[in-house]
Order: sequence, then structure tokens, then C-alpha cells
Amino acid sequence: MSLPILQACKKRKIAPKLYSMKTFCDPGCPIQPIGAFRDNIRLFLRECAVVEDYCIESMAVWCTLLVQDNRGIVIPLYTIEENVKFSDQPFCDHCRCSGWNHHYMCKRKYHVIIPLDCEWNKPLDSDVFDIQTHLLHGVIHCNGFGHLLCINGFDGGSKYIRGREIMDLWDRICTNLHARKITIEDTSKKRSMELRLLHGIAYGRPWFGRWGYKFSHGCFGVQAHHYQRAVEILSSLDFDDLVLSMPKENPEVQRIISSYRQKSETRLITLRDLLKFMLSQKSNTPANTKTGLLTLKSKSSACPKNSLVNLKPLATVIPKTGFFPVSSRGSVLQRRPLSIKGKPTKLRKFTSVVATMDTRWPKRRLEYTAGIIVDALKEHKEISKFTKSGMTRQEVRDAARAHIGDTGLLDYVLKSMNNVIVGDYIVRRHTNTANKVLEYTIQKLGEIPRKVIDTECSSVHVLRLTGPASVPQSDVLQDLYILYKDILLEQLDSDISGLSVRAILDSKHLVKEWPFNDETDQLLRFICRILPTSYELDMELSRELSPGELIVLPLHATFGDLKVAAEHALRDTYCIMEYYVVNDIECLDSLMDDEVVFGSIESGSGLWVRGSGIDLKSELRYEAGPDNWTVKCSCGATDDDGERMVSCDICEVWQHTRCSGIDDSEGVPPLFVCQMCCSSLMPPRAETSFLQGSLDLIIQPAFEETWGAIHS
Repeated sequence: MSLPILQACKKRKIAPKLYSMKTFCDPGCPIQPIGAFRDNIRLFLRECAVVEDYCIESMAVWCTLLVQDNRGIVIPLYTIEENVKFSDQPFCDHCRCSGWNHHYMCKRKYHVIIPLDCEWNKPLDSDVFDIQTHLLHGVIHCNGFGHLLCINGFDGGSKYIRGREIMDLWDRICTNLHARKITIEDTSKKRSMELRLLHGIAYGRPWFGRWGYKFSHGCFGVQAHHYQRAVEILSSLDFDDLVLSMPKENPEVQRIISSYRQKSETRLITLRDLLKFMLSQKSNTPANTKTGLLTLKSKSSACPKNSLVNLKPLATVIPKTGFFPVSSRGSVLQRRPLSIKGKPTKLRKFTSVVATMDTRWPKRRLEYTAGIIVDALKEHKEISKFTKSGMTRQEVRDAARAHIGDTGLLDYVLKSMNNVIVGDYIVRRHTNTANKVLEYTIQKLGEIPRKVIDTECSSVHVLRLTGPASVPQSDVLQDLYILYKDILLEQLDSDISGLSVRAILDSKHLVKEWPFNDETDQLLRFICRILPTSYELDMELSRELSPGELIVLPLHATFGDLKVAAEHALRDTYCIMEYYVVNDIECLDSLMDDEVVFGSIESGSGLWVRGSGIDLKSELRYEAGPDNWTVKCSCGATDDDGERMVSCDICEVWQHTRCSGIDDSEGVPPLFVCQMCCSSLMPPRAETSFLQGSLDLIIQPAFEETWGAIHS
């Protein structure tokens, strides 16, 4: 537990506020904001956070303490307010790559950060914005538009929090504070596999899609209809045909397909069927060690001599533990643990138990359910370091219900799980002597605990082998990687399938939008947008108009109140509007300042505001900066998508290095001239033009036919 955080609060005489991570920022918990994000974030910091006694480059830092209920740990959630006027990096590259280069520069942006576990009890460093190992880092501009920069769960170094839990928390924060749009550059991977490709084929959406994030725009000219068509093509591929079309026979791929077809209750035909079934399975990987464990019944036949290493029987049982040690030299000692009554208790593999069951559920369903139960017990074992208790039957049942909907199946498996081996673990059941409640515990095979929770052990020999584990287990992630490498990546060299894979891999930019909805309470809500003069539009504000700002008014508000509220919202949000004065509102110029707005204009409408005082000389005008880049690439891209680009030294037009034939591993040449400028400077010779024209007649139709299948 991160108790030093609480101790630090006590030293500073600050009463810490603790919130449950599971319910934090649910509706009304702990606040129920009704206004725009710029006001809600202030309410959040005032009610739910405590200001730290240090700053980061003159930026205030707030901390909110969250408690993870199932593990009992305290997690710090930091919020940092960055004032762009005093920032070393005021412009936002993420807005530029998200297509928001026309947004006016916001005065403030708020960073929401959960550091890595080992940093929870330390002050934040000055380079906190540049670290990529945070468990959570999101930034939201005060106009409600923001970016999720990184999420790191167990695979990213966390010992306590899953990536899914962090995403749930982030989504609730954004929803509760009324964020408007949040972008993500999806580069998430699992064992070097791009999740956007796996989940795109299996579920038709990326991993972040479960929280409502959708395709925003692609790189290298990929559009939304390209992405959808690519997903349809790959998900409908018959993987039997894929295997036959492979350049050489791959027995490993055939083994994987055959294995999962046998496990599945439904027919697996397409690539989507196979990947969806594999992703639904829990990976149960054997321990990654040079030695494995072989468990044999005490009455079984002797093992071959070449499989043993210095087998030395031990005649006595070590008191209180019931286990025999393994020598420091690697020799293995036989153990004969006894139950508390002096009678040996036999351990049986769950697969053997299933074989003797007469049940309506198939064997693979029973084994899968047992694996889910073991995963729940393994997760609870982290808590046992502090509580020293097992899981009650109801707790195990509730934890497994998240994955198994059939409660009858759960009860049937739980009834049979006592002194059974599932994978590398022993599951035991006993009655708690204190409260007479049935509890389940788990123990790893070959583990030598200092204290034994359950005294009943098995009469088995544990032998250490020099080879891999003799109990084969299916590593789903390893099988997925083989299919990913040998099937999906191999498609890059093909025509239509390769273009489809490339289109999905180039679809990194996702966005979630919280649409503006007029609530049913007794308040008026409007979206106010600036309507610049013709001079400002032509000379200074030539980009697309920025989105408007939300204002909230009571029912009795007058037209004068409306103008004051719009003026205050614009001044409070944008740098160039600091001295803006609202003179009029389009279509409402007939109203007097003392007339009531209600009845004259419908709540939820959009308003165009006219005024004066825009600071056109300020450099802090647009989020993406003052530069107007001209992007025109052969792939069709006309805007910066975050990929590496190079500018032509003649026409100064930017285009992708990949589309220009420059590999990602190569440096950008000191002098670069695009193909258009080359053609104008050095016209091709007649015979070269004739040869190129002949090649175009052959290649171009095939290219158009291939991409046409995706575009259609």
C-alpha cells in the first residue's frame, strides 16, 4: 500500500479525501457539474483535490487519492494546470495532428496524470509531461477538447492496475467534467502485435472502441470508408484458403487452427471467427524458467532415468509445512506431505476429474471455467499478502461472473474444485474456523510457502526436469503471435489483402465525441461562436472557424445576461479574446438588454456573436501554431497526420517520406526535390516517356482495380 502519501498529508495537517477508484466520477460521485468544462474542472479541483506544497515550473499541482477496493491500495491522481502564456511549449502538436489546427489557442490546459507505481510517494519531476511510462496521462484544453497521451497497465509496468481499469477511470472523468472531444493515437501493442489490427479484424473496432472511440482520420490518405472496407475484407477471409495460399506449408499454423477448432463450440471459418475466439480465451502461460515441474501420483510407475536429476528421497516430513525443500544445488527432493489427520490426500488434475463427469456441458467449457476461477484466485492472492485469507465461494462466484454468464456452470465447477490441479496451480477448499464459511485458496506447484493456509496436501512426487514443463498448456498470446506474423504480416506482400492490412495499420487516429445535449433541468444552454468581420476572415483568421463555447443561464436570464455570459466565456477561454467585447448576437438584434431570453430563442441553439477586441497581433492565435504548412502528397493527404514528412526545397510542399521512397530507417536527404519539380526541371526523353507509358498501361489498371475493391 502507498501509505506514505497518507502520512505526508498528516504531516502537512491536511485531511485527505479518499475516493473509490471503481466509482469515482460516476454521476453525482462526488460532484454533479452542470456547466462547461472550463467551470467543471475548477469545481473538481476545489471539491475533490488537495493542492500540493510544491509547484512544477510555477504550475500548481493538485492530488486526488483513489482507493482500489479489491487490493486496498491508495493511488495518487495528479492534476496540473498549465498556463500557456508562461509555458515553454504553448502550441499543441496533438491538435495539429488531430486536424484541430484551426482551434483558437486556449489559455489553460489541464494534465491528468497517474505516475508509475514506484513514483507514487515521490514529488513529480519537472519533466513530467515528457515521460511516456505514466499509467495515465491525458491533457484537456479548457474548451473541453483534449488528448489521451498514454495508458499503461500490467504490460506497461504497473503491478496493481489493469489498463482497462485506467481507461474506465479516464472515461468517467471526461464524461463527468463534460469534455467535448478526446483524441487517441492508437499505437497499443501486445507482445509486438498491433492491437488495432487484431481487434479491428476480430471485433470490427479498435481496443479503445469499447469506450466509444472511433476512426477519426487515417495516415497516408486513408479515409473512413477505406478503413471499413479493409476490415470487411480481412474479417471475411477463409483462413483455410489463406493457409493454402501461403508460399510454403506451415505446420505450426495448421496445428493452431486445428487446436482452436476443437476447443470452440461453434464452427470457425473466417479469420474473424478464429481471432475473436482466441482473444476471448485467457492466456495461461507456463512459467518461463529453464526447469519445469512434473507431478506424478505416488503409486505411478517410475519415470525414465534420463528425466531425473539427482533424485534423493527424504524420509521425514518437515513440521508445520508439509513440504520438502529443493536443495540449493538444483537437486530435487521427494516430498510426502500428510493431511492433518495423518492420511494422505490425493491431488488430481482437473482434466482427469472432468473426464469422469457426466454433465451436459462440454469438457472444454468446464476447463475454461476452471481457468477463469484460477485467474480470480491468482488475483486475490496479491491481497492475501496483507489479509492472509482465502476467497469465499460467493466472492469467487462474483469474480468469475464477469466472464462466465452461466451461473449453473459456475456452481457445478466450484463444487468439484477441491484438491485439484489446474495448470500450474493447486486449488483447495476448506472451512474457515473463525466464521464457518467455505473458502478457496490457491498455491503454485512446487512452491515452498513459509506458512500453509490449507494443511491438506497431496501424496505426490515433485521432480525437476531439465526440459520444458511436461504438462503442455496453450499459450494463447504465443499462438496469436504466430498467426499475426505468418498470416497477417505475410499479407503485406499480396495485393488486396496487403492493402487492407496496411490501411488498418495506418488508421491510428481515434476520437470520442460527447455531443451537446440540452438537459431537462431548469437551465438554458447555448453554444456561442464568434462571427469575425470580413477583414478578419480574409486577412487574419483565414482558417476554418473555431468551435463555439457552452454557456449556461437560468430561465429568467435577459438578453443582457446572455451577452455578458458569452463575453465572459470567450475571454476566459481563448488568448486572443482576453479583451473581447460582445456587441450583438445574430438574429437577436431586435431584443433589448432587459428582455427575457426564454421564449425568444430555444435552449440548445447555436448563436453567432459579433464583437470587437480580438488580438490579431498575438502569436498565441491557433493551437497548432502560426505556421501554415502546405501538404500535398501522392497518397492523397492534404494535412499533417503525424507521420514523418519532408519539404521540397523548390516548391516547399510537404509530403511523406514513405511516399517519396525514403525508408523510415533512412535519414532525410539534405537536398530534396519532389517528383513534380523534377519533371518540370528535367523533362523525360521520348523513349523514356514511351517506356513509362507502356508500364502505366500494365500497372495502373491493376492498381486501380485493387484499390477500387477497398474504396467501393
